[in-house]
Amino acid sequence: MKYIRFQKDNQIYYGVVKGNSITQLDGDYITGETRPLSTEFALDEVEVLTPVEPRQVLCIGLNYEAHAEETGKPIPEEPMMFMASPSAVTAHGTEITLPNLDHRIDYEAELVIVIGKEAKEVKKEEALSFIFGYTVGNDVSNRHLQKKDGQFTRAKSFAGFKPLGPVIETDLDPNNASIKLKLNGEVKQESNTNDLIHTIEDLVVKATEVMTLSPGDVIYTGTPSGVGPLSPGDVVEAEVGGIGVLKNHVISK
Repeated sequence: MKYIRFQKDNQIYYGVVKGNSITQLDGDYITGETRPLSTEFALDEVEVLTPVEPRQVLCIGLNYEAHAEETGKPIPEEPMMFMASPSAVTAHGTEITLPNLDHRIDYEAELVIVIGKEAKEVKKEEALSFIFGYTVGNDVSNRHLQKKDGQFTRAKSFAGFKPLGPVIETDLDPNNASIKLKLNGEVKQESNTNDLIHTIEDLVVKATEVMTLSPGDVIYTGTPSGVGPLSPGDVVEAEVGGIGVLKNHVISK
């Protein structure tokens, strides 16, 4: 099932997407039980919002072997975790603003985990039961600051650097999903999550050894090879098979 959070006439709604139609739900799908209402909206007549408003944004680095190779870095023996600011999260259809045109700022298409219930010290065999669903992310990254700082928080946390959406899909095999990114219509990244070094279950286990994840928190699971720079005027489209396309325009500050 595809869940969506959207706005119409200055009101925020939650719904289920079927084709080009949205059936409104009576509440937030993350925080409790919901039921469909009789109200329907056309998908092209609403403003798509981020499907969740995460309290925590956890990211995983170098989780595809080919991407580790293109960066010249060794493959991490355990998931390489870092945090990004929740204020960096933005929605499908919004603009990614490049704050430093003299810095290289890259796109990174990713499958994103959406946590569905409080998760602490989760066992591997139970890991998937703590996941509400999956969405598409673009882990926009300032390479200049990443190299300068030696860690990732500043480089990853500018406003708009974490596009997320457009929907959450609950019916997906997260360890066997195609992933692709197009820049101005040209395919730049293309892979499958079956190439992940650390599986979706492993990521949940390792993350919850360290921290407690809450409903609506997200984990960006890593990007395949083919990362490259963004420029003002670009249109970037990240896609995960079975979920959809996350599309954003790039502008300068």
